[in-house]
Parts: sequence; C-alpha cells; structure tokens
Amino acid sequence: MATIQATLRKKKNKAGLYPLAIRITKNRKSTYLYTGQYVEDKFWDATMQKVKKSHPNSTRLNNLIATKLAEANNSVLEAETKPKNAPQVFDIKANITKKHKSSSFYIFAKEYFNQLEKNKKFSRINSERPLLNRIKTYHSQKDLDFTSLTPKFLNGFITHLRTLGTVGERSIVNNLIFIRTLFNAAINQNLVSSDLYPFGKEKGKIRIKIPDSIKIGLTIEEIQAIENLNLKSNIGQNHTKNIFLFSFYLAGMRVADILKMRWSSVQDGRLYYRMNKNQKPLSLKIHDKLQSILNQYEQHKTSNNDFIFPELNKANLKDLEDVLRKTKTSTKKFNRYLGQIAKKASIEKKVTMHIARHSFGNISGDKIPLKTLQRLYNHSNIQTTMQYQQNFINKDMDDALDKVMGF
Repeated sequence: MATIQATLRKKKNKAGLYPLAIRITKNRKSTYLYTGQYVEDKFWDATMQKVKKSHPNSTRLNNLIATKLAEANNSVLEAETKPKNAPQVFDIKANITKKHKSSSFYIFAKEYFNQLEKNKKFSRINSERPLLNRIKTYHSQKDLDFTSLTPKFLNGFITHLRTLGTVGERSIVNNLIFIRTLFNAAINQNLVSSDLYPFGKEKGKIRIKIPDSIKIGLTIEEIQAIENLNLKSNIGQNHTKNIFLFSFYLAGMRVADILKMRWSSVQDGRLYYRMNKNQKPLSLKIHDKLQSILNQYEQHKTSNNDFIFPELNKANLKDLEDVLRKTKTSTKKFNRYLGQIAKKASIEKKVTMHIARHSFGNISGDKIPLKTLQRLYNHSNIQTTMQYQQNFINKDMDDALDKVMGF
C-alpha cells in the first residue's frame, strides 16, 4: 500500500520560497506531485503537515493541500484495487498527474479557446484572451487549479485590478464573468466539484453585479456641426465623417456591419443586411442623407458584389481572423480621425464610432416607441432596449428639478 503525505520540498526558488508538494511512497520509492504553491520554511508545520495559521493565506493553501491529498488517495485506491499487476509508484503518479491536469484552469482555458477558434469565434477570442492574461499576471505561477479559485483568491484579484488604476469596473466584471463561464463548464464536465463554486448570493461568495455605465451621446446641434463640415480637402477625415454619419443615420449600425455592406444590399430604396452580432436580418429605408453618402462611393462600383466602403477590399474573406484584424485597424483609424473632426466641429465630448449609437439614442429619447427602437437596435429582448434607452430619457427628472428650483 502506498503512503501519501503533504510535505515542503527543500529546494527553494529564486524568491527563497519552498514548493508545497504531495509525496507518494511505495516499496521505499517516492515521487512528488507539486501543487504550484510556494511558502517560506518558517510557515510550514512538518508535524501537522500543513501551513501555519501565521501565513496570510493559510486557509486557502491548506484547503488546496487537503483537496490534493484526497485526489491522490482516490487515485491510489483506484489503481490498487484494479485486478492487474501491482502498480508502481510512477504509474500511480502518471495517473494522478493526468487527473490533476484535467482540473487545471489554464489547460481548460486553452481548450476553451481552441473550441472558439474551431467555431470561428475570433471576435470573442480577441476580447477574452486579455482577460486570461490578467489572471496569469496576477497569479504569476505556471498553473492554476480550479480549487484555488476561491472567493478569497477572487477578492484579491479584484483588489489587484482596481489598484492598477487602468482597469474599469465593467472590465473587472468581464473578468469575473469569464472565470464563471469556465467554472460552470468545468462543473458540467465533472472536472471540478460544484461545492467549490465561488460565485453566488450566499454569504462569502462572489456576487457579480454589472455596473451601470454612463452613456453620453451627441446632441442634434453637434450632429449638425459634423454634417456641415467641409472636409473634402482631407480624404481621411471626409471618409471617416461619412462612415460615422452612415452609422448614425442607421440607428448606430456597428462598424463591422458597415464595412461588410455590399452594393447588393441596396435594393428598391432600402438597405437589407444581416447583423453580424446575432445574425438577425434587418431592412431599413435609405433616406436622402444616407443616399447622399452612397452617391459619393457609387462611382467606384464595378459590380453589385463590391463592398460599399473600401476597407475590406484586400481582406482574405475566407480568413475570419484577417477580416476581424482589418476591421479593428479601420476602427482605430476612424476614431483617430473623429478626434480631429470633433475639434473642427468645436465638440468637447470624446467622439468615437461607438458614440454614433449613443447619439441616436440620445436624440430619439422618448420620441420613438420602444418596440420600434427594439427593432432598430436589433435587440432580442425589449428589456435590453428599455435599459439602454433609459440612459437618454431625463425629462421627468429635469422637470422635477425645475419645479423645485423655479423660485
């Protein structure tokens, strides 16, 4: 029968810390499974085989040790009760290591991104990979087990992100949602126990609450100031002005959808397209202002299959990653020009492509029925439309203040 013990290996790293490990001994031969955690020698209780309470993370580390010991014991019992030749200590280690890897958050995340890539979800990969990198920077270890993702660990991670001063509250929430998504998937695949789930409304759990964001749009006067600019002497600024107004005129159409628009989408005075985000079809009227923009580009049209705007002309359309890359590059270019345009229009607000959507919401206010706005925004749920439009409806509060202050 193999014996299993928690131990502190006497080979310190460059920081002077010693690795916590699980020692498996059988027939006088030993092998070690490393937890990926390190402590100073003074914090190790060799008699009790655990981290002393004086260590700031003693509870979390001892929970990890207990989990690893239980996993190792289960694997040893499983190996030794099978009707076959008696397993050697290294066979037992190989079996345990395989199981430990399956509960590795980093390995699971790698497979998660592989699946996204297979499904050509490059936009999601692009937005979520930085979230994983933040976790790795904070943890600073080669591996991270799901068992280490405790509420205490996550609270420390949240504090770390806030102290950086460069990560907003919404970005912090996105990081927690990313961890929660992978944790739920790992539970569904029986790779980690649901008892270890760190999220929820219970006391001591991490509760994810999406913070309210402030959405500021341009006014009618500011949109008109942009419309009235004569930028024909600056090709880059004039093109960006057209793209921005094209988006605004179509209820804040996203850049990715604008750049994929082909002349075949223009039929009988309407624009037909399928929204990239949720693949929902939409048909919108081409009014005079929109037609004026289209007229500027129609001279370059050679066939109905041409893109209306030139940004994706050289993209490898079979490579979605290349399309995404060129879309991102174009958006950065547009935002740079929009900063210059805002100065010329005497607009002090930060103008970006995304503010076109906020501007449409701001100007529409409560003038348009919510059901109609839901269709224009292409929201799946009217609650989403209500929450979004609430950012731009201030009349009741303004009237209330006027009644009090009108003395």
